[in-house]
Amino acid sequence: MRLHDYLDKGASLGPDRPCLTTDGTSLSYADVVGLSHEVAAALVGRGLGAGGRVAILSANDPVAFTCVFGISRAAAVWCPINPRNEAGENRELLELFGAEVVLYQSGFAPLVAAIRDELPAVHTWVCLDADDPGSLSWRGFLDRGAGASLPDRPGPPGVDELAMLVGTGGTTGRPKGVMLTPINLETMTALTLMGYPFDGPPVYLALAPLTHAAGVLCFPVLSLGGEVVIMRSPDVGGFLRLVQVHRVTHTFLPPTLIYMVLGSPDLDSTDLSSLQCFWYGAAPMSASRLEEALRRIGPMAQLFGQTEAPMMISMMRPADHYAPDGSVATERLTSAGRPAPLVNVAILDEDDEPVASGERGEICARSSLVMGGYWRDPEETARTLRNGWLHTGDIGFLDEEGFLHIVDRAKDMIITGGFNVYSTEVEQAVLAHEAVQDCAVIGRPDEKWGERVVVVVQPHPGATVDPDELIAFVKQRIGSVKAPKEVHVWDDLPRSKVGKVLKTEIKKEISTSV
Repeated sequence: MRLHDYLDKGASLGPDRPCLTTDGTSLSYADVVGLSHEVAAALVGRGLGAGGRVAILSANDPVAFTCVFGISRAAAVWCPINPRNEAGENRELLELFGAEVVLYQSGFAPLVAAIRDELPAVHTWVCLDADDPGSLSWRGFLDRGAGASLPDRPGPPGVDELAMLVGTGGTTGRPKGVMLTPINLETMTALTLMGYPFDGPPVYLALAPLTHAAGVLCFPVLSLGGEVVIMRSPDVGGFLRLVQVHRVTHTFLPPTLIYMVLGSPDLDSTDLSSLQCFWYGAAPMSASRLEEALRRIGPMAQLFGQTEAPMMISMMRPADHYAPDGSVATERLTSAGRPAPLVNVAILDEDDEPVASGERGEICARSSLVMGGYWRDPEETARTLRNGWLHTGDIGFLDEEGFLHIVDRAKDMIITGGFNVYSTEVEQAVLAHEAVQDCAVIGRPDEKWGERVVVVVQPHPGATVDPDELIAFVKQRIGSVKAPKEVHVWDDLPRSKVGKVLKTEIKKEISTSV
């Protein structure tokens, strides 16, 4: 299936059903299908050929998201651009992708003005919601499609056809373009539908950016004729209100936002009984906070993947969080679930040989879920896709029950006194302390130990963390070798545009302050 096929499938189940809802106003499936045809015709009318790259620079917005399906109908490639990036980052990505058309909201007009002259390959700039000098208006753009004929693509997509080009950082610091095919996204959609509960037409609440995980999770929802409720900006109070008002069945948040939900004074008075599946992912979640979420929110469900294998390398269904007797399966809460049904997972050593059961190595995956490669980067593609396996760069192991445990990024492992210490394990122990809201563990050079374990903690509002007491607390749980030798207390941790803690920034800050 191509991206617009998910929309059309939903429309076949009821064209008058609500499809995209924002600020209390809904576009029906018929509305969205019709607008997506207009967008496709306008792109063809501007001379965009098959395989042309179209970038969308927008906050969460129903019109912008409808453009995704228009891009697909035009046989073009969707290039999601993170609006939280700096202008230079987005210029570099647009140049890498060879973008020909950029659709953007007026709120990002200053960013566009800063990079427009450096991107001669972009022949069409379209402002979606206002008049902006040098760009087509939304209505003016759509009018260019009058009389245009859409590409005829009979049959299913081929293995080399592209649906998306997604930017991701590289080990060299250069951005990479992950090539995702319709088959990759169809596999992800199939895994979502077969692995997680869907009882009746779903109502999916999208608060996290539609340029990331929140966006691709819309495809399985649309295929069932479900409704997508779009939040334009993060607001925990508004999130809880919308869950109750719209009887939301499915949603996704990264752990940092889930912690904010748990801290909301409105949580316990909100009716969450409609929830069937509250996905969490994108970063490790504290086991103690997850147990709290299971008690106070309900059916939590984890997904683990990466841009190169979207979302579903492994899956932890709501039922997997519990033992047969109904009690919380605490030993599983630090896992990422079991490998997904259509994904083979292997734990390989430095020579790409399988390790013994329970031993740690690099998590590798083989599946139709795995990307086609990196855009115009054969060397990085060959390095990452070796011997038929995607090498994720994550260190982990499979336990006796087949649950996958991710213990670290390979580059973040700390070697202290000859022992391998995995930062995730230390972070879980630190996060169990009642005064700690979030933390990050890094290694620093040490004359005696080679590296020493360092933790930076963010306390709960109003709480105080005593470094010596915290070290003793962690020692009691995981021993003195893994316990931090150094504790820093910060009001907040540096984060990426999608909420991940930036350990590189922490290392830089600590190295310059000591």
